[in-house]
Amino acid sequence: MNEGKQDPTALYRIGIDVGGTKIEGIVLDAGGQECERLRSATPVQEGYEPVVESIARLYESLAERVGQGKHTLGIGTPGSISPATQLLRNCNATGLNGRPLYRDLEARIGRPFAMANDANCFALAESRMGAAAQSQEVLGIVLGTGVGAGLVVHGRLVEGRNGIAGEWGHMVLDSQGPACYCGRRGCVERYLSGPALEQAYRQATGTDMDAARIVDRARAGEGAAAAVFDRFLDRFAEALANVVAVLDPQAIVIGGGLASIDELYTEGVRRLLERVFCDAYTTPVLRNRLGNAAGVFGAAMVGI
Repeated sequence: MNEGKQDPTALYRIGIDVGGTKIEGIVLDAGGQECERLRSATPVQEGYEPVVESIARLYESLAERVGQGKHTLGIGTPGSISPATQLLRNCNATGLNGRPLYRDLEARIGRPFAMANDANCFALAESRMGAAAQSQEVLGIVLGTGVGAGLVVHGRLVEGRNGIAGEWGHMVLDSQGPACYCGRRGCVERYLSGPALEQAYRQATGTDMDAARIVDRARAGEGAAAAVFDRFLDRFAEALANVVAVLDPQAIVIGGGLASIDELYTEGVRRLLERVFCDAYTTPVLRNRLGNAAGVFGAAMVGI
């Protein structure tokens, strides 16, 4: 996390969540109540500079809403800032990788701020005001266009010495598996993301279909969909068991577009219990409570 000085006494918290398709911003008051929310498209196809400009303009619009009131600013991004180079890395919106996003934004808006990975922002929000608000050690996992995770202990993000704590999506499940944009093969993201589920069905049937319809067809008993979904649940359990063996959190919260799949919390958890190295594993696996807003809420909390 790149962190500018954040004033804990500020009257407002501004958070901006930079996604692959949209940039969303929010203003919270000191009590955590939402005052304003804005969004704009992410102009990734237009290049890096237009993305920087879009973030800056959204911030300026939000800052106008608070007027002269002191505010903090946190920004959630895909990937993370390298402590060694200060450049963005590990981002599945690959056009942002290798770019000095923090430096360029700071120069453009004329103030320091805090920046964190979007999955970390999700975990922070759900641990402070969401589904896991009663737990002290929270693992937030995101299953969506990509796969990520964040770890929060006693209300604070754990990011690690090199800033890569929570990069669950790039743990390897099968070294002979499909190639990943990170340069390795068989990463968790290549099995548990929405695009990965869709690709598995396409390979099995030759038909393009979105993830929600694949799950519906599996429930209806279609053979190919059922087989693809069964492997998806197996890999979910296997991948999560590996993380649990290291972290053993008090609660696990699932976010992202695939978090609405009911079977994750039933059959997926049953298979997880079979794999955990424990005689009685009792950690709850929870649906997120904040939905798509978790990332932007978490961004507003970064560094505070």
